[in-house]
Amino acid sequence: MSIVEILGVAASVSLLAGWRLYLCVLATGIAMRTGYVPLPTHLASLAVLANPWVMGVAGVAAVAEFFADKVAWLDSLWDSVHTVIRPLGGALLALAIVNPQDPAMQVIAFLLGGGGALLAHGGKAGARAVVNASPEPFSNILVSSAEDVASAGLLALAYTHPAVATGIAAVLLALAVSLLIVARRIWKRLFGTREARPPPSS
Repeated sequence: MSIVEILGVAASVSLLAGWRLYLCVLATGIAMRTGYVPLPTHLASLAVLANPWVMGVAGVAAVAEFFADKVAWLDSLWDSVHTVIRPLGGALLALAIVNPQDPAMQVIAFLLGGGGALLAHGGKAGARAVVNASPEPFSNILVSSAEDVASAGLLALAYTHPAVATGIAAVLLALAVSLLIVARRIWKRLFGTREARPPPSS
């Protein structure tokens, strides 16, 4: 893969980690174990992602996340707990994929990976909080299922077709920003305090 393709894959996986971290860890571990994603020498410690035990734990956590994400308000609680975990995981995944040539690039990859995951996580959490305000439970299940399909599909597409990974990252970034903006507007409309009207003059 070229440097542009590698950066595109790293950006895509980091952003997707903001949605489904454990699925991304599991998929990256499989990709490393099969040799599809070569591990840089200076990041050999991250070979732990390809460890069968780590992959097993990631698989169990992915299943737990799958079900927790379908229950209204439990998904928001899950998102709150993962506000730190997902960005850190996204940063580590970026380091595992990108092969920087100097320490400065290592720091940049770590910060951008974590920032991308945090942005995607914020968009997801904000949107799901708005969906949870709906009295019926089906919209929550529908949105969560759509996230499952999109995460798995885009992750597979980024790994199998690195040439389009940059485009995937751009779309995910735009989607994350849009979700944050829309969620903020809807949240203010639903729960925002109305300005107090002045008393009528006598």
